[in-house]
Amino acid sequence: MDPLSAAERAQPSGPDPGDPDAIDFVRFCYRRRRVGWPELYDEMCAVAGRGLYRGYNADDLNGIGIGFALYELPALATIVQRVVAEDQERRRASVRVIRASYIATTDPEPTADPEPASIAPQGEIAAQPIETADTKRTEMPLRLAAATAGA
Repeated sequence: MDPLSAAERAQPSGPDPGDPDAIDFVRFCYRRRRVGWPELYDEMCAVAGRGLYRGYNADDLNGIGIGFALYELPALATIVQRVVAEDQERRRASVRVIRASYIATTDPEPTADPEPASIAPQGEIAAQPIETADTKRTEMPLRLAAATAGA
């Protein structure tokens, strides 16, 4: 067997978007456990074995394009990759919106008379706001405290 032709056969042909029910099944399993490919495959097998997705078993899922056989794994991995990429992009977009709303709600103008530095108790470092250059927002530094051994 020619390894190149075997590799070509293993790859899904064309930009097949997949059955919407198959994609929904993978999303269902991914939302149950947000894990990568090998663990997500195990989760999909468990869901199929118990009929947790709309009561579908492995034969029903095979009818919508979810195959658990070794030769069907490349197509299944493609669907998983698509679902995971969509979820990651949705999370990135949410983070951008949250950051933008946080920056918009904070006071962008510094006060003219900054507060004097506070004196920290012995063994602690006073928390002074630090303005980062890239985001222009203030962050509190890590507070350190001295502790005796065994405390």
